[in-house]
Amino acid sequence: MAITNTRRRYGDVAMTLHWLIAVAIILNLALGLYMADVLTDNDPSRFPIIQLHKSIGLTVLVLSLARLGWRLANPVPPLPDSMSPWFKAVAHGTHYLLYFLIIFIPLSGWALVSSSPLGLPTSWFGLFHWPSISFLSDLTRAQKAPLHHQFFAVHMYLAFSAIAVIPIHIAGALYHQFRGEDVLRRMVPGTRVAGEA
Repeated sequence: MAITNTRRRYGDVAMTLHWLIAVAIILNLALGLYMADVLTDNDPSRFPIIQLHKSIGLTVLVLSLARLGWRLANPVPPLPDSMSPWFKAVAHGTHYLLYFLIIFIPLSGWALVSSSPLGLPTSWFGLFHWPSISFLSDLTRAQKAPLHHQFFAVHMYLAFSAIAVIPIHIAGALYHQFRGEDVLRRMVPGTRVAGEA
């Protein structure tokens, strides 16, 4: 396996970042739905679950920025020539939307926490306190309240957008793989793609 991308497949760094982010995003979406639908305000597990959700989200933010930087420095393998221009446009559009979501969902969450009138610190997996966004955390409680509600709405809508887009991304990868276009295999470690030496 190569560390960098080739014309046939993604390299080890891109694959590792892809799968770490994918697992973290799915876990955090599940935690978010659990907090919204099941967890009550007086549940004793609420605070540690929220801290876990924040820790995973901030990790996704860091990994996503690293992935974006890596992608800019390492051109991605081109889509198969057998794919129609329409499918290629949908694939590119879905990828751009996913990049937007994996960065702006955690960013909106960070802004949400930073604008909380409660002013509670974020403990990153219990190891250290993650800093708040200063221009938000330095506001008065009265100034924070409306911003907090707005950031909550943005965070929620972006999360639901990811819940809609991720299955489309997965279905597209599976569809093209089953058509023999090796779209999925080139992102899976330990597999071989057609024409690979």
